[in-house]
Amino acid sequence: MDFESLSGNTYYYDNQIGIAFPSNPLMKKLISANPRQMEVIAATEKNKEDLLFYSRFLEKLNLMGDPVICSISTSIVQGYNNKIRQRISRFVRKTTSFSKSIFSCINAGGSVPCNKTSIRAFLSPVVQHKERQVFVITMSDVFENVMELAKRRGFIWPTSECYGAVAGFIDYGPLGAMMKRRIENIWRDFYVIREGYYEIECPTIAQEAVFIASGHVAGFADKMCQCPHCKEYLRADHVAEGGGIPNASTMKNEELSAALATCKCLACEEVLGKVEVFGFNLMFRTSIGPGSQRVGYLRPETAQGMFVDFTRLLRFYRDKLPFGAVQIGKSYRNEISPRQGMIRLREFTQAEAEIFVHPDEKNRHPRFARYADYSMPLLTYVQQQKCEEAVTMTMQEAVEKGVIANQYLAYYVALTHEMLTTIGVKPERLRFRQHLPDERAHYATDCWDAEIRSDRFGWVETVGLADRTDYDLNAHGGASGTPMTVFIQYAEPKKVPRRRIVPNMGVLGKQYRDKAKAIFAALADAIPTKDGVDVDVNGEMIHIPPDLYEVKDEIVDIRGEDVVPHVVEPSYGIDRMCYAVLEQAYDEDTADGETRTVMRFAPCVAPVQVAVFPLMTRDGLDTIADGIARTLHKRGILAEYDDSGAIGRRYRRQDEIGTPFAVTVDYDTKENNTVTLRDRDSMKQVRVAIKDLPDIVTALVEGTKTFTELVL
Repeated sequence: MDFESLSGNTYYYDNQIGIAFPSNPLMKKLISANPRQMEVIAATEKNKEDLLFYSRFLEKLNLMGDPVICSISTSIVQGYNNKIRQRISRFVRKTTSFSKSIFSCINAGGSVPCNKTSIRAFLSPVVQHKERQVFVITMSDVFENVMELAKRRGFIWPTSECYGAVAGFIDYGPLGAMMKRRIENIWRDFYVIREGYYEIECPTIAQEAVFIASGHVAGFADKMCQCPHCKEYLRADHVAEGGGIPNASTMKNEELSAALATCKCLACEEVLGKVEVFGFNLMFRTSIGPGSQRVGYLRPETAQGMFVDFTRLLRFYRDKLPFGAVQIGKSYRNEISPRQGMIRLREFTQAEAEIFVHPDEKNRHPRFARYADYSMPLLTYVQQQKCEEAVTMTMQEAVEKGVIANQYLAYYVALTHEMLTTIGVKPERLRFRQHLPDERAHYATDCWDAEIRSDRFGWVETVGLADRTDYDLNAHGGASGTPMTVFIQYAEPKKVPRRRIVPNMGVLGKQYRDKAKAIFAALADAIPTKDGVDVDVNGEMIHIPPDLYEVKDEIVDIRGEDVVPHVVEPSYGIDRMCYAVLEQAYDEDTADGETRTVMRFAPCVAPVQVAVFPLMTRDGLDTIADGIARTLHKRGILAEYDDSGAIGRRYRRQDEIGTPFAVTVDYDTKENNTVTLRDRDSMKQVRVAIKDLPDIVTALVEGTKTFTELVL
C-alpha cells in the first residue's frame, strides 16, 4: 500500500484507534507478532487527515523509514511479551495534553533529547490539534545508560575530574583500556599479520615545516562563530545544520554568516543574528627547545610521519612496490566545541595504514580474490543525491561498474567491513558512504567513510578510506628537496635517441670559476639552440654560446623510470570504534524475575575473558578455582577470580562488564574433576572436564568454537 500523495512511504494503519505508522523492518516484526491488532489500508478521505498528521509528526522527528523506529498505540502494548512491556512502561513520558486519540512513538534514534521540555519544544510547530492527546514513549537514551555504566565499572572516566573535567579529553579505566588494547590488536592482526605491513612509531610532535608542506598550517581549519549572547564559540557548520541549512560545510564564510542570522545558538538557544564566521586552525602549536625559536605542532594525524619516512621505508622494503606502513598512536585536534563524548575528542587514538602503490597497478591487487565476492551495502554519491537507499553489491561488481575507483580501495573497504563486524559492530548498523564530489579532497580519486549508526548521534564516521594519489609524496618531496620516487626497472631496456651537450670544461672552468660545476650540471638537462643555451644557476640566468660546447646525438639504453607512488589510506578512529562497541553491546533483559544489565561484547574484545568462581571459599573449592585461573593465565586468557558474594551476584557483576564465560567450581568438581561453564548471553551451562577447560576456553575466545556446539 503506497501513499505517494503523502510522503512516498508505506504506512500501516491501526483500525482500532485510527493511527498510521511508517513501514519499516521493525514495524513489520511488531505487526507479525500481533496480526489481529493491525491491518493495511489505502488512503481515503476519511483517514487522510490522520495520515497527514502522523506522517508530518514523524518527518519532524527526522525518523521517517528508520529501521530502528516504529510507532505503536498503547492499546497494543499489552500484546507484547514481558520484556518489551517492561521496557516501554519504564520510559513513558507525557509531553503535552490533547484529547481524542493516543499516539505512541518508540524513539530509539536519539534525534530528540529525552526530556519533556525538549520534546514539547520540538513538536510544538507540528502538533496543534487541540482535540488530540499525544504521548511519547522514549526508550531510555542508550548513550546515558552506556556512559553511566562505563564510569561506574571502570571503562571510561572524565579526565582530571577532581579539578573539573575538560571537554574533549577522557581517561580509559582498567576495563576500558583493556578493551581498547584488544581492538587495537585485532586491527594489528588484520594489517600487520595478515597484510604484512610493518608498524612504525613516530613522534607526536613535528616541526612546522612538515605541516606547511602537508597543507595543515594553511588549511586545517573549521569555520567558527561566536554567539553574541552567551559568548560561546561554536562550529558554524554545526549551528547551520541544526537550523536546517544544507551543505553548510561547503559555503563561503560570508554566505554562511548570512545564513546563520536566523539560527539558534547550540548553547543558549538564542537566535544568533549577525555573526562573523572565520577559520580556526585545529592544530595545537608549541615550541621546540628554549627560546621559542623553533615552532612545532602536535600532530593532527599519524599519516605525516609515514610520508616523511618514505625513503627509509622504501629501502626497508627493498625498493619494491607495493608496500605499506601502519601506525597506531595519539593525534590531537583543538576542537572548537566537543560535545559528543567519545565521538569528538581533542586527544584521540588513530590507526592508519599508508599503502604505496604503482599508479598503473591499482586495479591489480595481488590478493583481490579474497574479497572479490564480498558483498555489502554501498551508499554512492549518486544514491545520496537522489535520496535513494544503499545498493548491495560485491567488490568485483563495484570495481567493474566504477562505483569504487579501483581494486586496492575496494579491497580495504571490504577488509574494514570484516574487521568492524569482527569487533562486534552489527552489520545492519554499518554502512559505507561515498564522499560527494564537493566533499571529496581535490587531490583524491575516491573516498569512502565507514559510518556506524549511533542511537544518540546518528550515523558517525568511524573509518575513512581514500585514494590520495601522489599528493602527499609530491608535497613533501618538493618542500624538502628529497625525491620521493621509486625506480621501476623495465623488463627490457628501451633504446631512446638523445641529444647531449658536452661542455668545453677547460674554457668554461676558467671563465666561470666557482659557478662552473653548477653550469656543467645544468647543461646536462638543457636543450641547445643555434644561438646557444640559457641555464639557471641559483636563480641567475647565464647564456652559454655554442662555441663553448659540443652537441652529440646518441642512442642510449633506458633501463627504467622514477615513479611517484600513489597512496591508498585507510584511517581508523579507535575511540569511535570503542564507543560503537560499548553502545551496541549494551543490553537489558530479565533474569530470575529482575532486570539484568549485560554487555554483549564479542569474546575477542571483552576486557575479562572468563571469570572463575568457587561455589564456597572452603573445603578446597577456592584452591581448585585459583589453580584453574592460573592455568588459564598461562594460555594468555585474562581470567578473573572472584569469591565475593552469592554466586548469582557474581554472575551479574561479570555480565555487566561483558565477561563472556564463567567457570564455577562446586562440590561435584571434587568428585569427578568437572566444572560448570556458563555462557553470558544465553545463561546456559554445561559441565566440562578440568583438563579440557583451557583448550575449550581458548577456542571460545578465539571464535573457533561456539558455546552452542558444546551444548549440543
